[in-house]
Amino acid sequence: MYTYDIGAQSMFDDRTAQFEKFGISLDDINNVRSRVTDMWADEPGGWVHEWSNLAERYADKGEHRMAALLYGCAKFPCLTDEARVRALRNQLEQFELAAKDFPVMFERRVIEVPYRDSTVDLPVHLYSTDGDYAGRPVLIASGGVDTWKMDIHPWWVSFTMSAGVTTVAFDHPGTGESAIPIDEHADEVIHGIADFGRRLGDGRVAHFGASFGGNFAAMSGLSGIVDVAVELGGPVADSFRPEHLGRLPYGMHDILGNAMHWDHSPTLAELAAGMGKLSRRNLLSQQRNSPMLVINGADDYFVPQADTLVFEGRPNTEVHLIAGTGHVAMSKAAEVVPMVTAWLGRQLS
Repeated sequence: MYTYDIGAQSMFDDRTAQFEKFGISLDDINNVRSRVTDMWADEPGGWVHEWSNLAERYADKGEHRMAALLYGCAKFPCLTDEARVRALRNQLEQFELAAKDFPVMFERRVIEVPYRDSTVDLPVHLYSTDGDYAGRPVLIASGGVDTWKMDIHPWWVSFTMSAGVTTVAFDHPGTGESAIPIDEHADEVIHGIADFGRRLGDGRVAHFGASFGGNFAAMSGLSGIVDVAVELGGPVADSFRPEHLGRLPYGMHDILGNAMHWDHSPTLAELAAGMGKLSRRNLLSQQRNSPMLVINGADDYFVPQADTLVFEGRPNTEVHLIAGTGHVAMSKAAEVVPMVTAWLGRQLS
């Protein structure tokens, strides 16, 4: 893992709307922004330091859910240093303290999944309305390369309460509590999580992936290893062309480099070669798949429209490219989450 040249204020430009959507007040965001001068320094003015100070104040007041959200911002965007590793530990501690007040039942487990002729341990979070895992289908779910399972907690609650599923939230390879890189072997872990879901529930498994998680949801839906799949804003093919990777804004080149477990900023050729191994173009060339819902915002600056529109005309596939919003249609989450929930409910009823 490595740090890289990025201005902290530009990260606020990119992520303020997302942080606010997840439940952090704009006043809190702007107050932290006014104090942050450096993305990597572990000292006053540093990104982790200032977000963690605010999180600690909420924790001291017993507002554990808000503290967990703020520690989630502190560890953003990747675990490049001990300060961010510490922030992730603090996020988990506060998240588990907040769990007693969740509107659904919550359980944390560490499961063992196959990986490269061996196994790897992976922490997962289970959400259920009543703890009767065997009585309903399972939705496995993950986020992106910089937005992980605890950060997207409100969506998991919504799916669990409204779609009739048990949700198994996980950090996919290269992110969060996953110890392995995002590379050509990462699909093995997804297969293992899907198998866990089949054993846990009534035998039916759905897969939701947002951002880079959508790449893995595309794989599982196109290959048929799950019964239904939702791909929200996932890079699948054209995103991995060198000409697109070379234009990625807001440090995404190096967020991907860290997810691949590089110890230095990869060249464009190195990044394209690595990411190309996760292209789903071969699967897209086959005209078979599980039922799929594919969504993204038309104004996404990380993922080109082609990676959404390529799904049009496929069997059992519904595609929405939503105008007036960007990556994973975040600014219209209030419309998109119910759309996903209703679609899952219809498919799994």
